[in-house]
Amino acid sequence: MARAQGCPFDPPPRLKELQEQTRLTRVRLWDGSTPWLVTRYADQRALMADPRMSSDVTRPGYPSPAARVEGGGSSVSFILMDDPEHARLRRMVTAPFTVRRVRAMRPRIQAIVDQLIDDLLAGPKPVDLVEAFALPVPSLVICELLGVPYSDHDFFQNHSKVIIKRTSTQEERMAALGELAAYLHRLLGDKLAEPTDDLLSGLAERVRAGELAHEDAARMGVLLLIAGHETTANMIALGTAALLEHPDQLALLRDADDPAVIDSAVEELLRYLHITHNGRRRVALDDIEFAGQVIRAGDGVVFPNDIANRDPEAFPDPDRLDLRRDARHHVAFGFGVHQCLGQPLARLELSVVYGTLYRRIPTLRLATELHSVPFKHDGSVYGVYELPVTW
Repeated sequence: MARAQGCPFDPPPRLKELQEQTRLTRVRLWDGSTPWLVTRYADQRALMADPRMSSDVTRPGYPSPAARVEGGGSSVSFILMDDPEHARLRRMVTAPFTVRRVRAMRPRIQAIVDQLIDDLLAGPKPVDLVEAFALPVPSLVICELLGVPYSDHDFFQNHSKVIIKRTSTQEERMAALGELAAYLHRLLGDKLAEPTDDLLSGLAERVRAGELAHEDAARMGVLLLIAGHETTANMIALGTAALLEHPDQLALLRDADDPAVIDSAVEELLRYLHITHNGRRRVALDDIEFAGQVIRAGDGVVFPNDIANRDPEAFPDPDRLDLRRDARHHVAFGFGVHQCLGQPLARLELSVVYGTLYRRIPTLRLATELHSVPFKHDGSVYGVYELPVTW
């Protein structure tokens, strides 16, 4: 459900109305199907953790066009599978995203952020923060982690935009996915011939050992490459826009010298901004009695995390941005076995960015009015297309 043209940081007003009226309701999608929509925080967590809820996009009733786009079968990403296959494939890429491994990346991420800020300060102004900073930070990080040449960033960023844009046709999305898969396929071939210390080389070794098909490894690389830069880039820019509209909260963050304060601010911004525009999707495997209704086997279920993170029963005064709030229990990364694999890395990147950018450029401000900023109302990942700033 797209946001209304009111406050660009708030969920659609209709979702708020539904949350006040009911816990569980039928909604109509683009294809005429009528899945259930879960409006409350506690209910979303309960159902997302329920083993009777399937993430298998190929099952009839799954409320998403992804099955048609990806073609089903072996072409489906592991995040759209159920255990045990989901768990088997996920384990192959878990190690680099453990908290311990990610923490070791802090000095390198800090160096990337500092260098990009140096470039900002040395360059002209106003400047588009998306192009000059928000997009390069996670792109450089995920490229180094995966073993993808950053020199190819225009190629994979442009194809990623096509894939996540709602107005892209099925043919355009399929073509972009195919070109990215072919690109990762070639890179994996290079890693098979000359392995290095990166995630793609680890996948290549799985291919060599017969644990993973070359095509499946390439598909996993596509998923990690897109998710690794698109989501965090949008959070950096969107978070900056929100903070510039809340100067009292920006001052708290800018003046903080306690890492715990910065980490807490990251969690609150993740709760408040909800960049996952389509929510999570599931399909029921069995009949489930819930909230006075019966979700029948084969019924689709939609979990809009933006409204769950604004549930007053979970977060008092939820429409207020409060960086002092304990918001770590938000569902921005989902819940249950399909929680976002890369959340430790995303948290660290945001912590370094939010803890550095406003301290080093304390007079940072929008170079235009907020209503003139182009927000991504047409994307499955929410954010801004550009953010003109000056100082």
